[in-house]
Amino acid sequence: MGLSARLLHFEAIDSTNAEAHRLAKEGERGPLWIIADLQSQGRGRLGRHWVSEPGNFYATFVFTLAGSALVASQIGFVAALAIRDTALALLPRGAGPIMIKWPNDVQLAGAKFAGILPETVALGIGLNIAQAPEGTPYPVTSLMRHGAKATPRECLDVLDRSLSHWLAVWCEGKGFTDIRATWLSHAAGIGQEFTAVINQNEVRGRFADLGDDGAMILALADGSLKPIHSGEVRRA
Repeated sequence: MGLSARLLHFEAIDSTNAEAHRLAKEGERGPLWIIADLQSQGRGRLGRHWVSEPGNFYATFVFTLAGSALVASQIGFVAALAIRDTALALLPRGAGPIMIKWPNDVQLAGAKFAGILPETVALGIGLNIAQAPEGTPYPVTSLMRHGAKATPRECLDVLDRSLSHWLAVWCEGKGFTDIRATWLSHAAGIGQEFTAVINQNEVRGRFADLGDDGAMILALADGSLKPIHSGEVRRA
């Protein structure tokens, strides 16, 4: 089976997301996959550098999204479900639990192996297939450490099918209702205490829910609910 979108492949590039934005300015509306073997300036959440080791998966999906900012904020959660299904398809049975960490990381056996960078016209996705970076402040892993045997292109084939499925659920089904329910069933830390750092102020509460706009809903000690839209979040 072929891909559901056109494919643009680079052996090396600064960033697949940067290329997506350059193409968008020239009128590109997708659907288009941009993949690279290596990135020199890969980006993650909060402007962080995404380490681009050889043998891993670096891609951006370019798309046209009709709707409000609320709808645009939901695409990262759609992608997380697609990545989870992709990992399940590539890994041997019993490789370890695959959980989704708010807002845009996917974990295998408690360690991060994938990240998502959702933007207005571009959905950046990075997966550690062959290697995991060293010196990170949090646990990381790769799919090969857990028995997966796949090339980046094989990963793309599976991810493309999975993303197409979840986009259809989102766009043609019940909207974010089914996405939200499935995401919560695989969420890391639901019901546990978290501390969110917002503008240098700390907010502590129990991870109670996911808002329609993708916010982490914390139940505070005083009984109120606090939506967290961005910032650093860690287990309390």
